[in-house]
Amino acid sequence: MTKRERSRQRSASSLPQDPSRDTQTGTTRLASGRGRGGGASVEPTERGADTPASDASPHGGGGQAAPRRDDLVLVGEFGRAHGLRGEVRLKSFTGDPQAIAGYRPLIGTDGRTYALGAVRPAPGAAPDMLIATVEGIATREAAEALNRVRLSVERDRLPPPEEEDEFLLADLIGLAVVDETGALVGTVVDVPNYGGGDLLDIRSAATGATALLPFVKAFVPTVDIAGRRVVVALPDDFFAPARPEPGDAA
Repeated sequence: MTKRERSRQRSASSLPQDPSRDTQTGTTRLASGRGRGGGASVEPTERGADTPASDASPHGGGGQAAPRRDDLVLVGEFGRAHGLRGEVRLKSFTGDPQAIAGYRPLIGTDGRTYALGAVRPAPGAAPDMLIATVEGIATREAAEALNRVRLSVERDRLPPPEEEDEFLLADLIGLAVVDETGALVGTVVDVPNYGGGDLLDIRSAATGATALLPFVKAFVPTVDIAGRRVVVALPDDFFAPARPEPGDAA
């Protein structure tokens, strides 16, 4: 097995069940500047509607967003309430989606800390969408108040990347996207994987539209974590609306 193959394999490794006691058995999904894999096909998903990014507190009373901390790594985001007993939809950004339950405390953008109970795949959704129970949340109303709260873990609870050009995929979220001339294209808002490889979900700086770009060297030649940007080579029609299929005309 080559170093590149090891990097790819590690990118899908599971997280430890209790990282506060054992940070050597796994990590969040990693990407390597050398090890980005082949292209990806994209299936229709619930991306965006359930868990749009937001730093505003959804809890009653109009609370303020927590101050930004540079020592946090984004690992998930709450979505809509599920059922009547306090369960909530949860988008996980970890390599093994269900391993997010092993990280405690989870620090929310509302300034609160959370601990997850049981998690399971959301029926009919992408693999990274879960149904979760949350300690202290027992009603639908309480679960609804969690919608759009993003969850992070302190970076020092994660094992460091093994290679110099490895980085946490969560670190890509929020980076500026520029073209090869340095012109701003947009912002990375998500790094989903629907089974065919990692993708960059890019929001256009000009229109606000989003589109998915395979996270491969051909389209993303440079990742500059320190400079807070990625350089991309986009097709001319990247943000163009999807064309109707033949026979779809009204």
